[in-house]
Amino acid sequence: MDLLQIKDKNIVVMGVANERSIAWGIAKRLLEAGANVIFTYRKDRSKSKLDKVLADYIEYNTAVIQCDVNSDESITSAFQQIGEQYGVIHGIVHSVAFANAEDLKNRFVETSRDGYAFAQDTSAYSLVAVANAARPFMTEGGSIVTMSYLGGDRVLDGYNVMGVAKAALEASVRYLAADLGAEGIRVNAISAGAIRTLAAKGVPSFNTMLHKIEESSPLKRNVTQEEVADMTLVMLSKLSSGVTGETIFVDSGYHIMG
Repeated sequence: MDLLQIKDKNIVVMGVANERSIAWGIAKRLLEAGANVIFTYRKDRSKSKLDKVLADYIEYNTAVIQCDVNSDESITSAFQQIGEQYGVIHGIVHSVAFANAEDLKNRFVETSRDGYAFAQDTSAYSLVAVANAARPFMTEGGSIVTMSYLGGDRVLDGYNVMGVAKAALEASVRYLAADLGAEGIRVNAISAGAIRTLAAKGVPSFNTMLHKIEESSPLKRNVTQEEVADMTLVMLSKLSSGVTGETIFVDSGYHIMG
């Protein structure tokens, strides 16, 4: 019995940077489960990296569409194209976040106005814009899952402006869940533990975080890309049909510790 019921569903995955991306771990699981996966990329350089990752998956049902999340026009165009090609969107994985390097290295109090606005626009508002563009095509309901991090709840050294953006992202999840629930659309966040991704390289204290989680978390280890992917598939599937507006932690239990 297929409990996930993901096969033949049309799922948009945003934010694959390379094979170590959390988004790629999720996409792989979706492809293995028989989903039709539509990948989005921001710039041409991102597309070349995505094409490289997908080279070994040419037998699967995939599409690659440009979507610059800093542009309303690009978002609207991308989802119009997806809607026309696939008819119905059943799910979205929003794994998009970015902040300027100097705004991560400097103290938070020194964050520039432009840097703050850019981090918020890319990492938090993009979820709102994507949900609004996608909902006309989510005619059978569906699930939107975004990726957060503990820095949205607590002060983590070196996370700075991104932590504030993740806090806004999680608040956006709750407000979107309230708005879209009547349409059968669920919105949730996964707060993943520290994983060695391209984005993680920009956080100066990342290696310290990894060691601290191994020492302090209930499971005494860091989580894997596959574990985050598995929980995301649950949140995209019928198995979580009664859950919306939540932030689900997949971090070896680290967030519960004092």
